[in-house]
Amino acid sequence: MDDIVDSLNNAYQDFVAAAANVLEAKELSNGQNTSATDAALENFKQRWELFRVACDQAEEFVESVKQRIGSECLIDEATGSVAGKPGQAVTAAVLPPISAVRLEQMSKAVRGLVIELQKGSGTGGGVPNTHPPAPFDARFSEDATQ
Repeated sequence: MDDIVDSLNNAYQDFVAAAANVLEAKELSNGQNTSATDAALENFKQRWELFRVACDQAEEFVESVKQRIGSECLIDEATGSVAGKPGQAVTAAVLPPISAVRLEQMSKAVRGLVIELQKGSGTGGGVPNTHPPAPFDARFSEDATQ
């Protein structure tokens, strides 16, 4: 993470310096377009693009961390790992925990359905579903009710 922050900071500093160079070149040329102002503008454009790339990389990193934290919290919640932590009230109607393996199976099934819907191969519009239903595991009682 430190590398990403350093990269973003360096790109920002380079971008600001390039902006200052453009202003200085314009001032020295009395507002006229010269080869120096053109070079400063080209450098500014390059630094802007590099700064945008660094921002995109930082955003991707933040999104991946958010997803990882969300997944870990979901697994903790589903497996009951959170129930015994100090400072948390335990409610009277607590659902039984789900195994992490089962949670992963359900997550993959939901992900597969979302991908099918995004591709337009869902069962909407009267089109029959050509995919067989997912097999159920008799060890899990919630599968038997499906």
